[in-house]
Amino acid sequence: MNLLVNYELFLAKIITFIIISISTLFLFYKTVKRKKNNQSKIKVTILENNYKNIKNKILLSTMQNFEKKIWFEKEKEKNKKKMLDNKGQYLQNKKKKLYILDFKGDVYANEVIGLREEVSAILLVANENDEVLLRLESSGGVIHGYGLAASQLNRLRQRGIRLIISIDKIAASGGYMMACVADYIVAAPFAIIGSIGVVAQMPNFNKLLKKYDIDIELHTAGDYKRTLTMFGNNTESTRNKFCEELNATHELFKNFIKEMRPSLDIESVSNGEHWFGTIALQKKLVDQISTSDDILMSKMEEYTLLSIKYTYNKKMLERFTSSITHNISKIILKIFFYKNYL
Repeated sequence: MNLLVNYELFLAKIITFIIISISTLFLFYKTVKRKKNNQSKIKVTILENNYKNIKNKILLSTMQNFEKKIWFEKEKEKNKKKMLDNKGQYLQNKKKKLYILDFKGDVYANEVIGLREEVSAILLVANENDEVLLRLESSGGVIHGYGLAASQLNRLRQRGIRLIISIDKIAASGGYMMACVADYIVAAPFAIIGSIGVVAQMPNFNKLLKKYDIDIELHTAGDYKRTLTMFGNNTESTRNKFCEELNATHELFKNFIKEMRPSLDIESVSNGEHWFGTIALQKKLVDQISTSDDILMSKMEEYTLLSIKYTYNKKMLERFTSSITHNISKIILKIFFYKNYL
């Protein structure tokens, strides 16, 4: 009887040990996997292969079975011949590279997090004959965000790598600040271009607070630590200082664009107006009317098309909560706090 009890206890210990070991290994595996999945990484896609696959799929869909067989045999012979012709002359015949980036900017230019990594990756491998195409879409936003985005693009310009920016929909205000860094700007006919100006707004609740006998005290060290406020009594002096800061920002904006595009008559286009692509071409805000798709198709023979995308994997819950938090904070900032927006 004692032997049976001891055996059962021993067996229970073994089973418990196995369960704890498996659980520990499983948790360790999940932790390592989670860290691995959450790592930032650069994703590279050869776009010309996508175009070729689409082309071949359409061609094959119109063929009979015997025609498909003939087509595959011809393609096999063609590829074999191409490989033999290039053998020993690969480096001499190697195509230049066109690095393709995408920037879809929000008010805070959050995409700059990925842009800086993508630009750094390109600078590590690009040759002087390579080019970069940025497909840009942005209606502008905060000055510091778009100023940093433009500075990241300027790194390519300083290294002598030709930068083409394509605007299919909109590049206005801070978006145009980014676009003007390019060596060549292409815009679709009805893309929105321009809006070279600065805007800031905020509510003031001072009269409402006085109505309910509520006093607000604001103390600063420095005359202009705070100019306009939401709750205090704004004076003509603080308003003038606020407008002075806006004008100074506008001058910096204009000077930056003038430096990037010396041929542009900056005074005639910097009053805050925006124009469609065809009119923007006449005003020399852009250099060509076309779309990003046309540019890619025209570059396929001469360049290897490489799409570069910085990605960061997040859990679904993390993405959901961060999105809600970001949207709420954005609404609060827009309603209750003033910011300078390009």
